[in-house]
Amino acid sequence: MPSATGSSRATGPSRPPRSAIVIGAGMVGLATAWSLRNHGVEVTVVERRHPAAGASWGNAGWLSPALTLPLPEPAALRYGLRSLVSPESPVYIPPRPDPRLARFLLSFTRNCTPRRWRVLAATFATLNRHALEAYDALAADGVAEPTRPADPCLLAFRTAAERAAMVEELEQARAAGFSIAYEPIDGDRARELEPTLGDGIGAALELHGQRYLNPGNFVRALADAVRERGGEILERTEVSGIRDLGQGVAVTTSRGQLRADVAVVATGAWLDGLVRPFGVRVPVQAGRGYSFSVPAEGAPTRPTYLAAQKVVCTPLGEGRVRVAGMMELAPVERPVDPRRIQAIIAAARPLLRGIDWEARKDTWVGARPCTPDGLPLVGPTASPRVYVNGGHGMWGVALGPLSGRLLADAIATGTSPAELAPLHPLR
Repeated sequence: MPSATGSSRATGPSRPPRSAIVIGAGMVGLATAWSLRNHGVEVTVVERRHPAAGASWGNAGWLSPALTLPLPEPAALRYGLRSLVSPESPVYIPPRPDPRLARFLLSFTRNCTPRRWRVLAATFATLNRHALEAYDALAADGVAEPTRPADPCLLAFRTAAERAAMVEELEQARAAGFSIAYEPIDGDRARELEPTLGDGIGAALELHGQRYLNPGNFVRALADAVRERGGEILERTEVSGIRDLGQGVAVTTSRGQLRADVAVVATGAWLDGLVRPFGVRVPVQAGRGYSFSVPAEGAPTRPTYLAAQKVVCTPLGEGRVRVAGMMELAPVERPVDPRRIQAIIAAARPLLRGIDWEARKDTWVGARPCTPDGLPLVGPTASPRVYVNGGHGMWGVALGPLSGRLLADAIATGTSPAELAPLHPLR
């Protein structure tokens, strides 16, 4: 875990920053760098591996404002301890003595009340209204990789009763301010739209107005756009500390010390070690997701979600379909657990026909940075020269371009957008 040394200095910069170091080259970090370049800020991105190496690569790639919901929800409490320690469960906590994880779960549980969910959902509703616009801005300014409309994407269920639980959640989201367009359909209509759905699917929802992308390709294209705009990306460079110098920051890396006016930490599940010395006490827990790809022949041709099983299928192009799912609260360094891959297959196989499961490849596990209240950490720390953009949980791809733009606006202008108030890293 990286370490850092902070400062008690509280005075802000006397002028707008001319230079910034962004730590992390995933979707969130690169979107921040791209938006800072829009403001004329010189940007150096530091990445311990390479762009799109972490959670930005292997996720499902859905840009789905209708489903970008708070992770703490009352239904999470209904899983029960027995299911949480089963490797076959959609949500799994490998048993281990871990006081830090225990504290995270206690705080997470406190956010799983209906009243608290409504408050959190209202914040997500505000962000979701602008999430796709942020992607449109990237496309208009030269990011070459496209997003694709998913009209409709399918949410498939075995029974109408299973679907009713999702409809209730969507209606609660509507009441919190979400804009959601959906249509209930039966299993036969679902198979007309997506013939790979098996006879076990008895009900579905057509969800309109959503998009999807190939996340690895998109993040690499965003990295290219940052470079084309004059930004520098230092790959395979470890960061071990940040110091507030009063008139700027010094970032200690495996290539030596870098200096700039400000630093932005966007290291996903590795946030804690760098930002705790600057007053950030909201813990970030790795919520690991699994994925692999299968040949496109016999697999869904449109974004399809087996909602009760928590399994997502996304056409990537290039003859492959990504199958993703699971939430595992485990250390980031833990290797792939083959039982989790088999659990995805076991859940999806009875409901999808034609997939060659044995031809899967690109098996991946990635650490999604989760906070106890489900809200990202976006804004300044106790140092006015050190900022955070992280803790997006499962929504780093969905919300990364927006949070990058909002934070860059705040850094460059000295005025924080109202949308960032509930996301303050010192909350």
